[in-house]
Amino acid sequence: MVMDTSLSHHQGSLPFLPSRRYSPRTGGVCALLPWRRKLRYDSMVVVAASSAGAGAGASLDAPLVPRSAQGKFLSCVLTKKRPLFHFAVADLLKQLAQDKEAALSRMFLSSGSDEASLHRRIAQLKESNCQTAVEDIMYMLILYKFSEIRVPLLPKLSTCIYNGRLEIWPSKDWELESIHTRDVLELIKEHSNAVISLRVDSTLTDDLETTEIDKHHLSRVYTASILYGYFLKSASLRHQLECSLSEGITKQLRHYISGFDSKILQRCAKPRSREAKNLIEKQSLALFGPEEGKDEESVIVTSFSSLKRLLLEAVAFGTFLWDTEEYVDGAFKLKENENAEENSSV
Repeated sequence: MVMDTSLSHHQGSLPFLPSRRYSPRTGGVCALLPWRRKLRYDSMVVVAASSAGAGAGASLDAPLVPRSAQGKFLSCVLTKKRPLFHFAVADLLKQLAQDKEAALSRMFLSSGSDEASLHRRIAQLKESNCQTAVEDIMYMLILYKFSEIRVPLLPKLSTCIYNGRLEIWPSKDWELESIHTRDVLELIKEHSNAVISLRVDSTLTDDLETTEIDKHHLSRVYTASILYGYFLKSASLRHQLECSLSEGITKQLRHYISGFDSKILQRCAKPRSREAKNLIEKQSLALFGPEEGKDEESVIVTSFSSLKRLLLEAVAFGTFLWDTEEYVDGAFKLKENENAEENSSV
């Protein structure tokens, strides 16, 4: 079974982060990479680099633009210093974890003193800033995963609609399907065909046919497809683990999932972290824009091929989100998504 393990390879390298030392020239901290190349991550340098590349998020042409200095810095690294990307991610996550821990420690130490309220407020601001930065880092990791298969995320859909018609080209179907195992891909194709009302044996002519669809409904389908990709990744890994431990006959993934009870279904389908839940919402909002009521302008004409491209991207986003969440949580403890409503796929 072919598994997507490139992030897990990097996860194993987290204990071997680049060494750090104080730099008297900059007054900040330097990270020394294994080949002794110097890469500075002190706060002044990160802010300066992110300001200089403020348009980097736009150059990646992704709908969601990073808001934090760390996210903007990583978008610069991804576009200009790609070989250093994972070193930069690992070191930034370590710094964020240390900064958050230091702020919490000062808050606890000041408990009962005149400065207690001040340090409590500082810790709250640090936690909020860290969450924004971590979400940006997760998004940059997802962009990196898409770039590995040479598929750019779709830009804001408003830039792809001309005279009420949405066209997405090239389709990139093969690349988006290549990240999945055969069992997973069968379920994804059934999901896609059911949503866009295409037959499994549809032809190129069918794909080029057009249909009308409400943009707000399409946004909800996109969000549900992200959750479906997240669910399939979680379920397929559970399936793989149980198959490796089982001595009996191996079930197909389809039959394995059909045996899930409601608790297991919710556990696999619901994002484990608040950061992952936020990213799903922000990605859909950035891509489609806010819902402002149904009107004539919200109905668009598009081809079945474009709809399929959109759904395959959403499923891949959910798959990469699961990988990213697992990787980041090993370096920076993410917030548990306890209060999320039960999610279901379309």
